[in-house]
This record gives sequence, structure tokens and C-alpha cells, in this order.
Amino acid sequence: MAEVIRLAHQALELDPRFGLIAAVASIAHADNVLWGYASDPRFERNEAARLARLALSANDNDPETLAIAAVTLAYMVGDSESEIELVDRAVALNPNSFQAWHCRGHVYRAAGLHKEAIRSLERALRMSPVDHQLHQALGAMAMAFVELNRFEEALAAKRAQRQNPSYSTPYLCLASAFAHLRREAEASEAAARLLEHDPSFTISRRFARGAQENAKLLIEALRKAGLPE
Repeated sequence: MAEVIRLAHQALELDPRFGLIAAVASIAHADNVLWGYASDPRFERNEAARLARLALSANDNDPETLAIAAVTLAYMVGDSESEIELVDRAVALNPNSFQAWHCRGHVYRAAGLHKEAIRSLERALRMSPVDHQLHQALGAMAMAFVELNRFEEALAAKRAQRQNPSYSTPYLCLASAFAHLRREAEASEAAARLLEHDPSFTISRRFARGAQENAKLLIEALRKAGLPE
């Protein structure tokens, strides 16, 4: 992630109005916050939002720029109405973009509109069923299924796990879904796998980073699965 940020800032020095790369830099800074990599989370959060706004001011007609900036702002700022407007514009500009629909799913999930999030993610998967971001789309979909009380469907997180075994979100979703289904042994196993991949994981730290208010059922069951508060 540090190398992504270094290269993006180098590109922006050459062309300060390169909107797409400003958006890429913004999501990299946001990921540092979301995944707990940031030594200074406040700085990273502010830089992510600044770069997302720079991207939009430089190029507000490119669907990928709009979509990526919208995701950054959804997790770092949380102004759902404006972020939904941005990502809806992205899919209107290019209805055949996996990235636009994928980002739309994340933005709608962060806003608590889980049914629409799933619809967007399903459309993204139909467009690019072997995409390199498949595990992220499947993980977001599983989180939305948990919040809709559709716990059996949330077990689709196993597919995300197979796509990228080092990605921690599927284990989080599985721990929650299995706990809701009262399948305690499987919930404990998923929780243990999550801690293998993210040894410093705590519920409060993970969900303080973005969209906590729309993950109530997910968080409730993580406690039942025995994950640290």
C-alpha cells in the first residue's frame, strides 16, 4: 500500500489534475485506515478525503474516478446522500463497468441499503465473474446478507475465502453467520481463522474505522463467536 501511495503521489507531481490516480491514492489511504495499517489514522483519513475531492474536481465525468472516490468518501466521511449520487452517476456513465457496480455495492452497503448493495454486487459479478476483485465483491455481499438476516446466503463468503485465502473479511462474515445460525463450532473455527490472518483484530477497532452503524447484526454475532471486543 505504501508503494501504491508513493507512485500515485509521484504521478500527481507530474500531473496534478490526473483525476483517476488521485482517486487511486485516496482509496489506498482509506485502506490504511480500514485495515489498521495507519500509524496516524487521522492524517490518513483526512488525506483520503482530500484526494477523493481532488479527483472529483479534476475529472467528474470518468466513471471509475467517480466510483472509487465515492467509496473512499463513504468510508472516510459518511455523507450517504452525496456518495450515492456520485456512484449512481458512475453507473449511468458506464453501465457496463464492473468497477462502477462493485463500488456502488460498497457505497450502498455503507449507507445501510443492503438490498440495493447486493443487487449492485450481483450485477458486477455477472459482468466479470473472474475479476481480480471478486473476493472483495463477495465479501461485501456476505456482510449485506448478514444485515438482512439471510444468514445461509451469507455463507457464500466461503467462495470469497477460496478466491483469496489471506483476505480476512470472509472469515469475519462466516464467524457472524455461523453464530447467528447457532453453529457454534463452525463460528469458533471461522473466528480462529480470522485471528490467524489478523492477529490484532478487535471488534471495536475494526468497526470504528468505517460504517459501524450499519453492521449491527454482524457485530452482535462476532461477540457470540468469541472474538475480542
